[in-house]
Amino acid sequence: MLDLLALILGNLLGKTPPPIEVVPVVAWQEAKVFDVPTQSDPVVESIIADYLQRLSSLGFSSNRQAIWLQSDWAYLGDHQAKTPLSAASLTKIATSLAALETWGTGHRFETEFLKVGTVENGVLKGDLIVKGSGDPLFVREEAIAVGNKLNELGIKQVSGNLIIVDNFAMNFKSDRQKSGQLLQLAFNSSRWTPLIKKQYQTLPPNTPKPQITIQGTVKVENNVPETAQRLLKHQSLTMAELLKQMNIYSNNVMSEMIADSVGGAAVVSEVAAKAAKVDSHEIQLINGSGLGVENRISPRASVGMLIAMEEKLQDNPLNVADLFPMGGRDKTGTVQWRNLPDGVAVKTGTLAQVSALAGVIPTKERGPVWFAIINHGPNIDRFRVEQDRFLQRLANHWNLTPVVSPVKATQPVKLGDPKRNIQTES
Repeated sequence: MLDLLALILGNLLGKTPPPIEVVPVVAWQEAKVFDVPTQSDPVVESIIADYLQRLSSLGFSSNRQAIWLQSDWAYLGDHQAKTPLSAASLTKIATSLAALETWGTGHRFETEFLKVGTVENGVLKGDLIVKGSGDPLFVREEAIAVGNKLNELGIKQVSGNLIIVDNFAMNFKSDRQKSGQLLQLAFNSSRWTPLIKKQYQTLPPNTPKPQITIQGTVKVENNVPETAQRLLKHQSLTMAELLKQMNIYSNNVMSEMIADSVGGAAVVSEVAAKAAKVDSHEIQLINGSGLGVENRISPRASVGMLIAMEEKLQDNPLNVADLFPMGGRDKTGTVQWRNLPDGVAVKTGTLAQVSALAGVIPTKERGPVWFAIINHGPNIDRFRVEQDRFLQRLANHWNLTPVVSPVKATQPVKLGDPKRNIQTES
């Protein structure tokens, strides 16, 4: 305003006003209010150096250890971070990411139950058919719920065979014949083993006990007969719930099934590398579980995949911590005996002489801090102790602010929920 008045007065008095100083235009992204700390943290660098030195003093070669540590906006420290190393079950991070990229969090696998023949006086005069689609957590509780629904539909006995078609697995048995036999047993409560009776006790009180006898045998076929009629379809837990169960227990069969449904290890590798924005050579997989030293992932890629998952979930009420075990929250699975800081979500990895850990530390100062540690050597237990000690030192350096999900993702999953059976009788 003053500059404008000076200009007007100057013109009125016949004087040439001084030139107006040009003020550079600053993009809003570059304004000071958006300035975030990107400088190195000497304390963090010292903690990393001490960690590597301690491992060296215990006889572990530093050339066989690797670390990557970063916040959302800043590199914080590394050691051999871009080298793809045997990463054990960190592979499941890639499988989880590929599953989210393929289906999202709400996807459910469906298992169809069909009949060939008619139902008369409680007897299905024909075959009962199961058509799977890759549900990796179809367990006894789920089978009991399906058996009860079939009883409701009037089926108490099958005069023919139990036929298994496509990708059906029960109780983590990839062999379809064995899975069919387990299903046959679960359907007939008069033949339940003590283990099945124990698992039945975990279901809500007054849950019925299914009674379906199958007079024929279990057979595996390639196709559903054209004359088959639909009875019901059983929906799995959501993809988010499946991934949480897979990761908290580091279940190899579940991860293999999910990876196979995505398209196999090569597809998982490609999808994960693209989403994580890393070179393809940093994620080299032969399967979706991590079984085998040939599965190789760099620490940087491990972190990149976790960040990609968080970005994928940004419009979702869930976050990465809802898909992995968390210190101070989860009391079972792979973190049961760990001494992790409360609020730190992790994925563990153990195989032969490999001990790995990757996850996120929620801090007040830096926001989420992402990390990956891959250790190689003969003493897995010692590595775990040192990894936990490393994270505790970082937690003591920062003020932790555990992320609380707006949804009740920490509640136990509801296996055997009859609401996931949908009648489709045709």
